[in-house]
Amino acid sequence: MRIANTTLTPQELAIMKVVWGLDQATVRNVYEALLTTRPVAYTTVMTMMKILEDKGYLKKILVDRAHVYTPVKPKQQVVGAMVRDFVDRVFDGAPKSLLLHLAKDNTLTAKQRQVVKQIIEEMDE
Repeated sequence: MRIANTTLTPQELAIMKVVWGLDQATVRNVYEALLTTRPVAYTTVMTMMKILEDKGYLKKILVDRAHVYTPVKPKQQVVGAMVRDFVDRVFDGAPKSLLLHLAKDNTLTAKQRQVVKQIIEEMDE
């Protein structure tokens, strides 16, 4: 089995979001969920779920002639690893640079800035 990459492709992440949301899912479940947002082939979903299994993100069991997939790692853990990887690659491992970029880009609403301030204050306590 291959070692899980910390960063998922956009297609892999879309599949993982569906599986996390359902706690367990068949290829058909994921396929139908993805169809609500964009066209996708059933065989593509099946192949991508096999790749996610090979990478260690999903595990499957056979239930009534259908494979049922469950996430190996919780969403928070995977997303956290993806954020750390992004900060490492784009901001040379400095989360401060990411925060400064977001603040200077003025993309945060007043409410979001308040939440960030509150989180920082709680961390300082």
